[in-house]
Amino acid sequence: MASNKNALIRYKTIDYCLRNNFKKWTLDDLIEACSDALYEYEGKDVNVSKRTIQLDIQLMRSDKLGYNAPIEVYERRFYRYADSTYSITNIPVTDNDVKVMNEAIQLLRQFKDFSLFKEMNGVLQRLEDSVYSSQENKKSIIHLDKNEQLKGLEFIDPIYAAIQQKKVLKIRYQSFKAHNASDMSVHPQLLKEFNNRWFLLCLNKNKYYTLALDRIIDTSLEENIDYVDNNVDGDIYYKDVIGATVSNSRPQRIQFWIEKKNAPYVITKPFHNSQRVIKHTDDGVIFNIFVQINFELERKILGFGELIEVLKPEKFRNRILGKLHQAVKNYK
Repeated sequence: MASNKNALIRYKTIDYCLRNNFKKWTLDDLIEACSDALYEYEGKDVNVSKRTIQLDIQLMRSDKLGYNAPIEVYERRFYRYADSTYSITNIPVTDNDVKVMNEAIQLLRQFKDFSLFKEMNGVLQRLEDSVYSSQENKKSIIHLDKNEQLKGLEFIDPIYAAIQQKKVLKIRYQSFKAHNASDMSVHPQLLKEFNNRWFLLCLNKNKYYTLALDRIIDTSLEENIDYVDNNVDGDIYYKDVIGATVSNSRPQRIQFWIEKKNAPYVITKPFHNSQRVIKHTDDGVIFNIFVQINFELERKILGFGELIEVLKPEKFRNRILGKLHQAVKNYK
């Protein structure tokens, strides 16, 4: 596997070099670039031979890898792509590739009834659509929400690695309320996604914090601090909440009414796993959920505007009513 990985690194490095038309690339230049890339990825010196790079170029030119790279030699010593727009990352997926990938998808579908794979069906549909749309002149059938300006996604990999390897992180963080950024040493426990936003659940001085990844400025490892692993089970930790905000408060029974025409949407897409239908009325449906009261719950209820009414508890009903009164004032 390591040799295959090294080969892929070399192919990508050669491709990167030959796409740079501002430099003339000799075989020695390509050897040096591949050696540097392998050192950067593997963290150790790898002696790349002249013969290895020559074989790499020969393979990239051939159909064996599906590249058919138009690599040519000019002025008897320099290498380049005859087509300046070519890249191995741009090659179209062949019919055979699509067939093989679809067979793999169908194989995975056979495991969908196992508990481990119970949430795979949506993933497989997206994968199948991605395979379909990768063919030339095919447009995607599934359109997913994408926020190209979403910040903080670059921290997912290092945070995931820190949790997996049980490492303490030093995080530079600035909340929306803070005037300045501050540093904190945290024991990362869990990554949480909600509403197309990512959060980190972490320990700091034996207290749980939820940090939004889009407010993280920088991360680095704290090698001299022992990691504390609380073995957080996300299904249990977030069991009584909507969203990512968990408090020390107990969950409460929230009762609300939804207008008749919109009730089916709430029935088919519940606010929370605890949601139950209490009563059908002439003008709507009354539901119950058992959750902690938090910001995400408020925002969800307020998002329904005039189509919802909180019935119980009284204190929470008055809290929503106060926010609605303030909303009306904003329009006066």
